Amino acid sequence: MKNNNKKSLIALNSKITKCKSCSRLVKFRTKIATEKRKMYLKESYWGKPVSGFGDYNAKLMIIGLAPAAHGGNRTGRVFTGDKSSDFLFECLGKVGLSNQSYSINKKDNLKLKNAYLTLSLKCVPPGDKPTKQELINCSNYLRKELILLNRVKIIIALGKIAFDSIILFYKNNYEYNTRGVKFIHGDSTKLPDEKTLVSCYHPSPRNVNTGRINMQKFTKLFSDTTKSLS
Repeated sequence: MKNNNKKSLIALNSKITKCKSCSRLVKFRTKIATEKRKMYLKESYWGKPVSGFGDYNAKLMIIGLAPAAHGGNRTGRVFTGDKSSDFLFECLGKVGLSNQSYSINKKDNLKLKNAYLTLSLKCVPPGDKPTKQELINCSNYLRKELILLNRVKIIIALGKIAFDSIILFYKNNYEYNTRGVKFIHGDSTKLPDEKTLVSCYHPSPRNVNTGRINMQKFTKLFSDTTKSLS
């Protein structure tokens, strides 16, 4: 059955991009968009909250922590325009979740199949470290995303902080006993609403360069997950 909530998701995403709830984040995202990185000086930065993107009928949700300062905060689309997105989309292209193996800007004709990308925190935080209150403020958007994306069966959390933010969300919104729940790459955790949370190392340059994650490991996790959705 098709998801009938497309219009509601579009409206939610529009609302997200207008959010000014967290003054610290508003100040920082604006600062980054004004100062810019030298190689992007001629570009107009997005400098606003970054909403989710993908297939509205997705069974798979892929979630990161927050927009990259010169990635999503610059391009206005989640996992777009930085090294992490290069790695991620090479993988998504290989396993058939994306129509192409790159994510450069909003006009690159990218489409996702059976997958929806989103973030626990919609704005870039200083030092990539959000406060607990900022995550709580933003969790209302995540809750609405999970309600409207009513076909999602599996959530892949990219990185421990994103994983922890999802655990915090379910702890605050459900009677969820989190004792013993740990981030271990490739492991799965059953959530109280019957979804499955899969732990995955973040495709950051640091993790790739140190060998913590490589394309073979990353692709295998996504390939195995995709097969389980069939």
